[in-house]
Amino acid sequence: MILLVFSRRKQLAKIKRRNLITYSNPESIISEQFRTIRTNIHFLNEAEKNNLLVVSSPGQSEGKSTIIANTAISIAQQKEKVLLIDGNLRNPSIHQLFKVSNEVGLTDVLSEKTPFCEAITKCNIDNLDLLTSGPIPLDPAELLESEKMKELLSHVKPLYDLILVDSPSVLEVTDTKVLANLCDGVILVVQKAKTKLEAAQESKKVLEFAKAPLVGVIVNQVS
Repeated sequence: MILLVFSRRKQLAKIKRRNLITYSNPESIISEQFRTIRTNIHFLNEAEKNNLLVVSSPGQSEGKSTIIANTAISIAQQKEKVLLIDGNLRNPSIHQLFKVSNEVGLTDVLSEKTPFCEAITKCNIDNLDLLTSGPIPLDPAELLESEKMKELLSHVKPLYDLILVDSPSVLEVTDTKVLANLCDGVILVVQKAKTKLEAAQESKKVLEFAKAPLVGVIVNQVS
């Protein structure tokens, strides 16, 4: 399945200024495009019952965090209960996008310092819960591969209609392969004129090797 975001240059300037455009301007053309992504994910969930998805990209700065944040908002606006987890324990950004604290988050839950119910952040968007990364650990991959992470995902899966996990880029660290193996599938974000075909193909191979199903591709910044 291919999920497309079509963006003109003027619209791109807006999205840079207001990253959460589905919240700040829900009637915009870009917000409508996120509703298309929302619809495609909904069909995907109906067909395969995939409600726990990792979102990644081949490399850095390809827009995946902004896209996952806006997708989460768009789905929550449809009155579906959504959990957005920042699984990028090396360079987290979800707390910055939503302008919330990152003092407590995923790493605190995994290290058993804070229970999940106390670590989630209730933002000002109905039906959307955030689990930010928390403090950056020394061993991100080991923490994500822990039994505690498996237990956490098993615990939250029945509590939400959709869980989206932001992860590091596929080709840079092993974290995404670990996360992908724990989830129902992966959505890959690629950026036109930036993501090289070879990198996209290599990402697909890496995910296949990790036995992580690639369930969708979002092409960002199509002119």
